[in-house]
Amino acid sequence: MSVREEIQDGREAGHLRSGIIYTEVLGWIDMGHARGDDVRKLLSDMHQGEHSGKDYYDVKYTQSMGRGGLTIGKFIRWRIRKGRSLFERYSIALSMMMALAHRFEGLQSNFPFYLYTDSGFSGEDLVSDLLGFYRVVSYSNPFPLLQPVSKEEALRRWDYYGPIGSFKNTSFQPILFPDPMKSALALPVKGVLPSFMRTVIPYSDFSSGNVKIVSRDGTVVNW
Repeated sequence: MSVREEIQDGREAGHLRSGIIYTEVLGWIDMGHARGDDVRKLLSDMHQGEHSGKDYYDVKYTQSMGRGGLTIGKFIRWRIRKGRSLFERYSIALSMMMALAHRFEGLQSNFPFYLYTDSGFSGEDLVSDLLGFYRVVSYSNPFPLLQPVSKEEALRRWDYYGPIGSFKNTSFQPILFPDPMKSALALPVKGVLPSFMRTVIPYSDFSSGNVKIVSRDGTVVNW
């Protein structure tokens, strides 16, 4: 759940690991989601699996949140046939991230979590997850391309439109909030992902047997 007090100066984005900023290209960004630590670990696990000597190896991807001493989360486990190229591993990692992000946001949208948080599918969450992925596989500091704004400009948007958690977004496309001081029609609009955030296609070739879904009890599940 993002709150007004977390708003940071977007011009410092390259050094931030928490808080939220506003960018002209992607709208609101949660810098915690956009760190990419989860994707970095997932790709590291794949690298180890490729060098394990096994024909297949399992990788586990997790998303969680903690609040008030309570941690909730979800995970998925996929079984991968050795021999995947680096770009194919990127594709698999993206597909895992996108699949679990939807499940995790859905968890937060359900009872009892929606009673005390607006985090479920909050407008900035999924696009921030996607940015975190591309910060690992593409540009570690893409913010000059995203046109971050000052804290003053970000606060002006927050105060005019309201908390970003009240704008739900179930897609990985950004929601943009034009500056009310500069726009004659200050209404939220759907944005377009920059080209560098469209270079990897989520993996979908589950019929090949190269990637298999593994259930909690360790059995293989057909996609």
